[in-house]
Amino acid sequence: MNKQGELISLITDAFGRGIIRKLVFSRPKDGSPVKISGRLSELRGERVLALEYSLPGNTVSHKNVRQGELFSLLSELIPSYSQINLLTTAGDAEYKVSGSGKEALLGKEKLVRKLNSDALAFESAIEELDRRKSYMLSGSEDFLIALGISDNSGRVHDKRQGKFRQINRFLEEIEEIYHNLPESGELRVYDLCCGKSYLSFAVYYYLTAIKGRSVQLLGIDLKRDVIIWCSELCKRLGYTGMTFTWGDVKNTPNDVRPDMVISLHACDTATDVVLDTAARLGTKVILSTPCCHRHLSKRIKSKELSFVTDYPHLKNKLCDTLTDAIRLLKLEAVGYTVAAVELTDPDDTPKNTLLRAVRRDECTGRHVERAKERYRAALAFLLGEGVTDYPEGI
Repeated sequence: MNKQGELISLITDAFGRGIIRKLVFSRPKDGSPVKISGRLSELRGERVLALEYSLPGNTVSHKNVRQGELFSLLSELIPSYSQINLLTTAGDAEYKVSGSGKEALLGKEKLVRKLNSDALAFESAIEELDRRKSYMLSGSEDFLIALGISDNSGRVHDKRQGKFRQINRFLEEIEEIYHNLPESGELRVYDLCCGKSYLSFAVYYYLTAIKGRSVQLLGIDLKRDVIIWCSELCKRLGYTGMTFTWGDVKNTPNDVRPDMVISLHACDTATDVVLDTAARLGTKVILSTPCCHRHLSKRIKSKELSFVTDYPHLKNKLCDTLTDAIRLLKLEAVGYTVAAVELTDPDDTPKNTLLRAVRRDECTGRHVERAKERYRAALAFLLGEGVTDYPEGI
């Protein structure tokens, strides 16, 4: 059997056992930019290899391949690619064709030995996919399709799996703090520095479709084109409780107190503007994921930390953490219970810290004063005596 035939045998065996994590076709021989990736899924109770074709113009197409179609498809595809990677829960194999046309199938012997050993020694990839169904969202929601996270059949694009996980994790955080929101009546939510508003649409869907609440959600951003795009999208989706406004979040009026403020990756001190605005409005719940911490790294003066700050790379990493810690201290000083949690896997995005704040129903003067003292002490330690607020001048 030649190398291509051996690879077909490996893939079909792994498909039958349900252990394919990913199958990737790259380096097409005809020079076309088409890359194909596949994973195991189930379609109406039948196992399929779900293929995603990455096409020019940042577009994709999909094809579901059943077991009876697999041999024919592989026989057609494999000769057209110079590199094919088979990743399974039992091990991996790689098919490569050199510039001179020499074929190699790396990892085959080890994978075959594993497949021929105790079948219980490795995990089913189908079981992994079943576990993913515990997400709050399935992928078939209308807003996910409209945002390009899922295709029209509700399958999440391979390249958007990280965003899909991030959205679901954010909704899980809201589920955790949901009891802190008003039990009845209309909920008012602000998305400050909303950008393309992935979270706005997800939160609106969660609160209306899953929780059955009446919601008014306002998104604010400085980019006019983004606001126009979001406004048109919510009209197409029929999300009548969503409104998008172009402007500076600093100018958010005081006449309405939102129940919740959310923000995803507001850059550098824009996160501080969001948090200060939310606190000024007396918001009950604040959920914010910071981004691009630069401000503190240019201003830190702590001699005690010079053994770290003398090295720019370490200084920047340290200041990321210190900045978020200062933000939490500041919120605590104005009456919030605070926490910092990991939002999603660092492999999905390194910007994965979520700052969570819930306004205290009762906050004694002693508690507030103690929190203010900690905040002032932290500023003095990092920036020098006389600094009373961070960041200054926002």
